Amino acid sequence: MDEFSVLLVDDEREFLETLMKRLKKRNLKVTGVGSGEDALKVLKETPPDVVVLDVRMDGMDGIQTLREIKKVRPLVEVIMLTGHANMEVAVEGMEVGAFDYLMKPMDIDELLYKLEDAYKRKTIQEQKIKHLEEEKKLEGV
Repeated sequence: MDEFSVLLVDDEREFLETLMKRLKKRNLKVTGVGSGEDALKVLKETPPDVVVLDVRMDGMDGIQTLREIKKVRPLVEVIMLTGHANMEVAVEGMEVGAFDYLMKPMDIDELLYKLEDAYKRKTIQEQKIKHLEEEKKLEGV
């Protein structure tokens, strides 16, 4: 598996820091922020391959953040994190374009599996776009 970058977005500071440490130990390039607004700033400057986004946050919530992410970086895959009571919101996230969702607290191996899957899908989409662009260039010659 290629090395890829992950942006964690969660306003629970302790949860965020613990998850960042655990993913860094598994050699992922991890950045963490505490709000949807900060996530959008990071996305514009150094877009990650995959975003792990908490549904329930103060200020801009997960669904609003997901909508903005898809406007700015449509190929970035997003995994939503939700508590049991937020299942309907997670389903809404899938409809808006999230790759998948996980229930908190989640198993780290399950998260890693979904991160790798999301990264693969992003890579495949990028390759398809590149291939189509090359075909258009050849047709133009």
